[in-house]
Amino acid sequence: MKISALIVEDELLSRDFLSNLVREYCPQLELAGTASNVEDAVKFINTHSPQLVFLDIEMQTGTGFDVLQKADHHNFQVIFTTAFDHYAIQAIKFSAVDYLLKPINLEELELAVAKVEKQLEGKKEDHRLDVLLKNLQKPASDDFCISLSTSEGVDFIPLSTIIRLEAKGPYTIFYIRDGRQIMVSRNLKEYELSLQEHGFFRIHNSYMINLKDVKRWVKTDGGYAVMSDDAMVAISPKKKDEFMTLMTKRMV
Repeated sequence: MKISALIVEDELLSRDFLSNLVREYCPQLELAGTASNVEDAVKFINTHSPQLVFLDIEMQTGTGFDVLQKADHHNFQVIFTTAFDHYAIQAIKFSAVDYLLKPINLEELELAVAKVEKQLEGKKEDHRLDVLLKNLQKPASDDFCISLSTSEGVDFIPLSTIIRLEAKGPYTIFYIRDGRQIMVSRNLKEYELSLQEHGFFRIHNSYMINLKDVKRWVKTDGGYAVMSDDAMVAISPKKKDEFMTLMTKRMV
């Protein structure tokens, strides 16, 4: 059975371009329809229940998030498409929903579709779109949730509850305030840029910490930070000055 797909795009050339890519290079998909505005997209989703929606973030009639908020259900996968690397991308990354920057790259399209196919095969309950909408509505970044996929399922973790991250080769371990340790199959570098905007700091090649969870820092023995869970995290010599500056600002 092929995966039924809907393309939501208000620009005709972009809509036709993506439609042609899907038909020619994504044999696992069946293009069930297209929509050029929010109203038609919502109507199609509610009537036909596609399994996958390619959803343009910015349209003349509204946004892709308007489509999600107005749809009767979220029983479908989403791949966002956008010409802008703007604020919404961070919320999308935290919810682990895929997105494609225009002009759409064929290899990235095929990779995103493969992820959708795998997700649908797993038949697990998926709350990523709900998490995304909640993150977009939250005024404080501390309230953001991040979606962490493991072999056992998906955990939705508030950023404010993460003490530190540790690199383990291609994996990353998240240390949570309630004592949990969550290992995900993504390297630490993939989280660095998005988390550093929310009070996290790459203190060492192998560690990233929540600055709010630093109890104290020690300048002897090479330098290390003592975290709220009493873990002692080494400070890289290259990061020491920047770390001291950030901590001093927090104390002011």
